[in-house]
Amino acid sequence: MTSARRRLVGRVVSDKMDKTVVVAIERRKMHRVYKKIIQLTKKVYAHDESNAIEVGSVVQVVESKPLSKSKRWVVEKVLETPAGKVLQPIAGAVDVQPEAAPGEESQS
Repeated sequence: MTSARRRLVGRVVSDKMDKTVVVAIERRKMHRVYKKIIQLTKKVYAHDESNAIEVGSVVQVVESKPLSKSKRWVVEKVLETPAGKVLQPIAGAVDVQPEAAPGEESQS
């Protein structure tokens, strides 16, 4: 049985606090009058027990009980590091094919 907690994916924008990271959650929404796609950003504070997540990482956060005055989320897993290394496939993303080494021919 899966839990009913919300899970969101966002990018870490600050890691200056102890065991806390600030995660920016971006979503796209169509303006109801002008029909233009607008980008909305919401920042949430998330608990990072290991204190090892760096700025620029893409993480998945999950709702939790209140941990402090403003902290209501916990980092569940790191999906991508700032160096661009993909640790977990992001749902709905295109599969990444390994690049051919220089001098090798691709089999297409």
